[in-house]
Amino acid sequence: MSAPAVELRHVTHTYGTTPAVADVSLDVSAGDFVSIVGPSGCGKSTLLKVLAGLLAPTSGTAAIQGASTIDRPGLAGYMPQRDLLLPWKRAIDNATLGAELGDRRATKAEARQRALELFERFGLAGFEQSWPSELSGGMRQRLALLRTFLTGSRVLLLDEPFGALDAITRRDLHDWLQALWIDHLGESVPRSALFITHDVDEALVLSDVVHVMSARPGRIVDTVTVDEQRPRPASVTTSAAFIRNKARLLDSLDRGRATTH
Repeated sequence: MSAPAVELRHVTHTYGTTPAVADVSLDVSAGDFVSIVGPSGCGKSTLLKVLAGLLAPTSGTAAIQGASTIDRPGLAGYMPQRDLLLPWKRAIDNATLGAELGDRRATKAEARQRALELFERFGLAGFEQSWPSELSGGMRQRLALLRTFLTGSRVLLLDEPFGALDAITRRDLHDWLQALWIDHLGESVPRSALFITHDVDEALVLSDVVHVMSARPGRIVDTVTVDEQRPRPASVTTSAAFIRNKARLLDSLDRGRATTH
């Protein structure tokens, strides 16, 4: 049996004397889109930094496609909460950084060609020479996600990428990301994603599995499998299954916030 795309085993991380996460175990299978929801400060972003190889867990193990994130950091494509676009680089040059600095290290010419091939698919055709300041919030997020895709990693770590956007733009990006995800499921090694959000509706619309974390120190207190077929239109939020799953997640969040360790 092949290793999970993402694997956390009994991960605990402490900042000084402050525990951030405690005894977290979870898997993400190849091709799955998995979300984590939880209150602010519960350690969701800490888990992504551990998986990105930016932090070594205080205890426990983390692996990407079977390889330790300590021994081989940078195996996953990591998109932090801010888009971190370089204001002095045009859109095409921001995008190519993913391929140039990723695990497979493309040449500038190769990176540029790969980026240009995807600009239309990412809704950015015609903006290749634009500066980041000339792009809308939604376009900046798509550009940052394109840069993450171009790392070549089969695992994406997405930390609240749509959190700062207005509701209409966020809904548009949900539809776009679902279509993109369906396309990439046909690849020989499909991509997998671990997605952080505070928005329960967003998690249920996008995900195959949703984990709920408790208040700090964060622990997994519930897991919901989403069986709705993709693509999931806005009307899915009125389905009986969606309403049932949302009620369960909200209840788990309430119980998790009340939990102290």
